[in-house]
Amino acid sequence: MKLFTGRAHPALARRICEYLGLPLGRAVMGNFPDGEISCKIDEDVRGRDVFLLQPTCPPVNETLMELLIMIESFKRASADRITAVVPYFGYARQDRKDEGRVPITAKLVANLITRAGADRVLAMDLHTAQIQGFFDIPVDHLYAAPVIDEHFKSMGFSDNDDFVVVSPDEGSIKRALAHMARLGGHLAIIDKRRSSAEKTKQANVIGGQVEGRTALIFDDMISTAGSICGAAEVMHQHGAKNVYLAATHGLLVGGAVEKLQNAPIDGLILTDTVPMASEKQIPKLTVLSIAPLLGEAIKRIHRNESVSRLFV
Repeated sequence: MKLFTGRAHPALARRICEYLGLPLGRAVMGNFPDGEISCKIDEDVRGRDVFLLQPTCPPVNETLMELLIMIESFKRASADRITAVVPYFGYARQDRKDEGRVPITAKLVANLITRAGADRVLAMDLHTAQIQGFFDIPVDHLYAAPVIDEHFKSMGFSDNDDFVVVSPDEGSIKRALAHMARLGGHLAIIDKRRSSAEKTKQANVIGGQVEGRTALIFDDMISTAGSICGAAEVMHQHGAKNVYLAATHGLLVGGAVEKLQNAPIDGLILTDTVPMASEKQIPKLTVLSIAPLLGEAIKRIHRNESVSRLFV
């Protein structure tokens, strides 16, 4: 087994290698003078079981193209099996035709990864689970929820009536119910209305009583932070005594950092599926590592063991 990384998130690759007790594979990624990406594998990989770590996070087109070139390089170097480890899958939000004459880009990206030569994909918290069906190769889809929930349990949130698990919109109800199954608490749903492609507005709160309780708001990603900060504001207006936000992917683009700093929240929990630049480190932020979870999945895939117990 060999684990290699692109330039998107080498720190996560090193943490996974530390968990596995393996040295990080040697490969040199660079750019030609005209901006084209270069790749040179600095060790023999013929007949090896190769795992390539590369979240396709911003700059998405650059990281995606780098992943495709890495896969092609290892395919031509006669690797026995290539698993693309994509903790964050870019273009996942373009997963359907919600209006006329638009692409289903998530399917296009799945086709590109497959045609480049990947034999399987290991992903985490895809925007919608049905994206697994866009691939014509096996996909192992992990969830960071157990890692996040263990953190909340360590803070004392478990099996009591003092908190409410909040779904920031109707589409995240299933995710909220999964968190409730581990933590307990009550369920509240925010009735989110979209005013445009970039802007949303929150309306009503459906479900459990919020006043006097701590609100735990869960989502799969925080991009511009408009929706989740709006949800936090709604909880604050409804009398929540504390508000915590949690998400797997912390993209924090646009004015997200400023919005989060000004939002009525007591804590923000993210995972390290994407790198967190220093300018995005805000005082209330806690970053949890999913390296052990990915490392365990990689080990089980290599040994051809079941990874189904990790799909919770």
